Amino acid sequence: MTTAEQPTPRKKTGRRPGGADTRRTVLEAARAEFAARGYEKAGMRAIARAAGVDAALLHHYFGSKDRLFMAALEFPVEPKAVVELVLAGDRATVGVRLAEFLLGLWEQPGVLDRMLALLRAAATTEQVAQLMREFVQEELVRRAAAELGLDQPELRTELMLSQVIGLAMARYVIGVEPLASASREELLPLLAPTFQGYLGGA
Repeated sequence: MTTAEQPTPRKKTGRRPGGADTRRTVLEAARAEFAARGYEKAGMRAIARAAGVDAALLHHYFGSKDRLFMAALEFPVEPKAVVELVLAGDRATVGVRLAEFLLGLWEQPGVLDRMLALLRAAATTEQVAQLMREFVQEELVRRAAAELGLDQPELRTELMLSQVIGLAMARYVIGVEPLASASREELLPLLAPTFQGYLGGA
């Protein structure tokens, strides 16, 4: 058979292969799906269909829906890590562990910027606020409350979160002094007892 007689290769069809462009497409589809259906109702399969990929690729990239959500919204901290920190070790020192973790986390490059961007978006856009509420309630509050073994565990967890959000707004957004310029060493002994009271039961 001559070159002119050779058949034209068929174009491959099927799901989109993996790669940087595919990851961006998946994240765009995830943002749209979460915005349209909320965190709880959004499904990995629906996101995969919208992105034109196999659902297995989403699990390969992200592992689970909560990790996909964090990547899509650039969430600065994994709630599971916070829950594990709260529950690990002596309950009498949970306040110190949590305060050290948060103060250290906010000093990591890029984390504070992402956190503040989400807080500002949630404060001005109800859609973002609703997504944040659902995500935090499902992945942090309920998980921690189920293991705390204290009275009113969900309320205690939400009070702790209100303390964290209020601190972030006052220290980093509004810039209230002397809080804004206080060092970690100054803040730690003041924050730790408050967190301990909420989550340690003491």
